[in-house]
Amino acid sequence: MLDIVPVGLAPTCVPYREGWDLQRRVHAEVRSGERSDTLLLLEHEAVYTAGVRTQPEDLPNDGTPVIEVDRGGRITWHGPGQLVGYPIVKLPDANDVVGHVRRLERALIAALAEVGVAGVQVERRSGVWVERPDSSPAKVCAIGVRVAGGVTMHGFALNCDNPLAPFDAIVPCGIADAGVTTLTEVTGRRIGPRDVLEPVSHALAQAFEMENA
Repeated sequence: MLDIVPVGLAPTCVPYREGWDLQRRVHAEVRSGERSDTLLLLEHEAVYTAGVRTQPEDLPNDGTPVIEVDRGGRITWHGPGQLVGYPIVKLPDANDVVGHVRRLERALIAALAEVGVAGVQVERRSGVWVERPDSSPAKVCAIGVRVAGGVTMHGFALNCDNPLAPFDAIVPCGIADAGVTTLTEVTGRRIGPRDVLEPVSHALAQAFEMENA
């Protein structure tokens, strides 16, 4: 069973390093068998984080500080208005990282359908994608993970009603030929992290329940 833990949502956003420390503590407990698989859900204070594949040209063009992290992927932004989820779970196959990412994508697509958004997977690109009102493709949810000792860390960042300007200063996820959007921009109505908390929780719980069946 997946233990779902809301850590902090606006106006009580979680500083990134504080959330990272919590991840590591929970990861150690799941890995040792002291606790069950856990999903941490939260909003971060505004921050750029760079995964292990980040390139110099991806970095902010205005000199804004960046936190280097041990997840896969490249640079992204976190901040208020974005629902971040850290599924810390034991994988049936510790080497199947791609399978874990695809499982997250499918679960999040199911969650978005509950709020009237048609998300899709894009071949050779991680995350969840949608069509903007002008029909151009854009990423609405970034995914970057790490597996240590057969247990996952890091996870997804779902853009709900956060600002998009911070993405203009970087090459988000290292993808220069596609944009970034939010659920609010796509639907034309305000959809905040609290509005998707339940469908995301339900979809992830179902996904990992099926995995462990």
